[in-house]
Amino acid sequence: MNTPERPRRLRDVVRDVIRTRRYSPRTEKTYWYWIRYFIRFHNMSHPRELGKADVQAFLTWLAVERGVAASTQNQALNALVFLYGKVLESPLSDIGEVVRAQRPRRLPTVLSHGEAMAVIGQLQAPYDLMRSLMYGGCRPPGERGGAAPGEGSRL
Repeated sequence: MNTPERPRRLRDVVRDVIRTRRYSPRTEKTYWYWIRYFIRFHNMSHPRELGKADVQAFLTWLAVERGVAASTQNQALNALVFLYGKVLESPLSDIGEVVRAQRPRRLPTVLSHGEAMAVIGQLQAPYDLMRSLMYGGCRPPGERGGAAPGEGSRL
């Protein structure tokens, strides 16, 4: 009895390509999540039937309606680029205008010398004692001394 061979499921093809390329299991799981999300967004249409405009619509929707972070939108984009380029062998060229998620402004994580001195100058008892022990109290500039920074928190 000769039964017609069923086409392989997209999930199986994606898994095989990812594993052949030795991607991590976490990458496989994440890429499949975004591929599934993309398919569901387009009412269960197969990605082969969809194109650049559909990818644009999905990524823009993620940024505008869902309000995802820029890194999340980039992750979804990478999954779709992988799907079209490596799995379906129909690479996406320039996907055009996509509303990009905004990256938050980075706050400085280190105070300048002047800012640090202004904060230290405002310390009152008992914190001024710890500062004196840690940074050498009233020593002349350039003279080293005082405790190691971690020791002040153990006092």
